[in-house]
Amino acid sequence: MIRKVDSSNSGSPPTSNTGEDNRPVEIVLAGWVDRFVAWLIDFIIVSIGLGILFALLALPFWFSYYSNDMALEHKNFEPFHYLLSSLAFFGYWTYFEHTSGQSIGKRLLNIKTTDMSGKSLDTKSAAIESFGKSFLLPIDVILGWLFTNNKRQRIFNKISNTVVIKLRPRDELTENIRYRKD
Repeated sequence: MIRKVDSSNSGSPPTSNTGEDNRPVEIVLAGWVDRFVAWLIDFIIVSIGLGILFALLALPFWFSYYSNDMALEHKNFEPFHYLLSSLAFFGYWTYFEHTSGQSIGKRLLNIKTTDMSGKSLDTKSAAIESFGKSFLLPIDVILGWLFTNNKRQRIFNKISNTVVIKLRPRDELTENIRYRKD
């Protein structure tokens, strides 16, 4: 959640000489539990899609007379399966983090990935941030807890200068709205 913080007691918003609001911005960081649940939702959704895709690709081999040979071939496919799955997760997260900052799981939990100032991500930052959770998640999280916990960043969040924030509830967005004619 991003909001302007009013540190004065005057009741009027502080402004600069240019008429701009110069109050500090407060960004509310999302908790690790919310982030994990969002990741888990995304993991389940993408895994179901990949399971269906791999089952359809394997369908012609289900009726093969050489089932023992197929079991051996399946063992040889495991590294390729990991790589394809990781690439699918990478594409999924990069697309959603770049376009809206929210994957399906993050939308459900009302959290969003932004740059350090609360703005949308560019493609490069989204790709770097997504790489860690697609290919190296355990290492990424553990090192993040050890070295960047003050901003709740994974290592690849730190590298890409991104954070995961909590969004304002809908009812809070309708308060204090002013309309001005140009």
